[in-house]
Amino acid sequence: MAGLKKKRRIRLVIIGFVLIAIASLLVGFGFREGVAFFRSPSQVAESAPAPSEIFRIGGLVEEGTLVRSGETISFAVTDGGASVPVVFTGILPDLFSEGTGMIATGTLVGGTFQATEILAKHDENYMPKEVVDALKEQGVYQPDAQ
Repeated sequence: MAGLKKKRRIRLVIIGFVLIAIASLLVGFGFREGVAFFRSPSQVAESAPAPSEIFRIGGLVEEGTLVRSGETISFAVTDGGASVPVVFTGILPDLFSEGTGMIATGTLVGGTFQATEILAKHDENYMPKEVVDALKEQGVYQPDAQ
């Protein structure tokens, strides 16, 4: 009788581990599609990601590069060290302009970042942490005096 209880307990423990492993794999596959890593323009210039990789790029919209033609907008994003051309089709945020901080999500195709989403700073004092860190690394960041 004691041997039977021991076998049942071992089976339950094994089944529990198998279920935890399956759940972990499902969560991992689910996150794989939803995670977009941040890269600065300098990092993109150093080592270009695969064309199928979705990632975020951020920095400042380079002065004099913003061109609108219908719903398609093209511009360059820079961190002071490198510049990456960006193309976006859609409606830009109201606060999007040259010289302001932004983050875009998309893919790099033929050296041009094809953006599917663009986020701009929400007021004159905010800049995403990733963008600030990338600009500080390049020695370009200048905090606003308040």
